[in-house]
Amino acid sequence: MLEFLHPGPDSKSELIETLASAEQRELIEPESRQMLEGVLRMAELSAGDVMVAAPRMDLLDIEAPYEELLSLVIDAGHSRFPVFEGQRDNIIGILLAKDLLKIQRAPELNLRALLRPTVFVPESKGLNELLRDFRSNRNHLAIVIDEFGNTAGLITIEDVLEEIVGEIEDEFDDKNGESGIYTLADGSQRVAGDASIAAVNQAFERDFPDDEFDTIGGLIAQEHGRVPRRGEVVEAGGLRFSVMLTRGGAVRWFKVTPAETAAD
Repeated sequence: MLEFLHPGPDSKSELIETLASAEQRELIEPESRQMLEGVLRMAELSAGDVMVAAPRMDLLDIEAPYEELLSLVIDAGHSRFPVFEGQRDNIIGILLAKDLLKIQRAPELNLRALLRPTVFVPESKGLNELLRDFRSNRNHLAIVIDEFGNTAGLITIEDVLEEIVGEIEDEFDDKNGESGIYTLADGSQRVAGDASIAAVNQAFERDFPDDEFDTIGGLIAQEHGRVPRRGEVVEAGGLRFSVMLTRGGAVRWFKVTPAETAAD
């Protein structure tokens, strides 16, 4: 009788509508609804849906000199890096960025001895199962392989959790002040996607228009015709915008250099 008078949801879409109704009636907080919806939707996703595609992966070459490796690690800002030997597809291990400090103090150390085992997962692996694996084996990064055994991309525990809780900010995401513009070790600039166009104009002595867009990320997306992906490069106003990090369908950080310097 109760079911007839107050029928419950019969599908996932109806359940999501019920959660939205509960939020409107102030039975749950908006953040709670978003997380619950994220859990429901995550059940339908696989590693291939969330991974960073292979062409946009930041990899380290086992044969590269220490200074070159250190520069790449600083510029990319990740805590873990896949390491390859010979070809990019031949990944032999995972290097923690902090382990490079051990070589600085003891140059006789062999980089191979610092590598952690690589975890490989198929593209079809569900995010629910992958999250359980991440928690149980204490690995936070996995290499995704396609049906032919080739490297398709990589996925981290942060990528999975963000499907539930939304964007996770860390020290790489923090901005010093309001401008969101930093100088990197090689003299280039790291610019936040949500940095104001006025701040970019002032920092680079440019005159990007700000009548249609407030942020540099929006302006670059218009120039490119869509939001650029990680690893892609867009030139505008005599500057070269290389996408360092994307989150939630938007660019979080650009690496910016003068276009003529990049060409040289």
